[in-house]
Amino acid sequence: MKQHFRLWILTLGLGVGSILLMTGAVRAQSQSGGNCAVHASVIEQLAQKYGETRQSIGLASGNQVVEVFASLETGTWTIIVTRPSGITCMVAAGQSYEVLNEVMTPALQGEPT
Repeated sequence: MKQHFRLWILTLGLGVGSILLMTGAVRAQSQSGGNCAVHASVIEQLAQKYGETRQSIGLASGNQVVEVFASLETGTWTIIVTRPSGITCMVAAGQSYEVLNEVMTPALQGEPT
């Protein structure tokens, strides 16, 4: 059951990340610009400032790594994308993160019944 949830949250994170990438929400930025930095620095900031830890990870187009970080205590969440160059950019963040314990039925997966 937990594996189904993790698959669902990974799919959600990858979907959101892919949509943001396709719509141009993540633009080429220098290492010092915008919401981008070295991966280790970004995850350190997420841990220190928000208490967020990695909840899921996946590979998107162009060999970009998409990760979902969240704090189960505060409910904050962040989606980051790491480019093959090693630069990591925050692409989305929010509140009210919840861990769901749902059984993945065909209806929840968007499959016809």
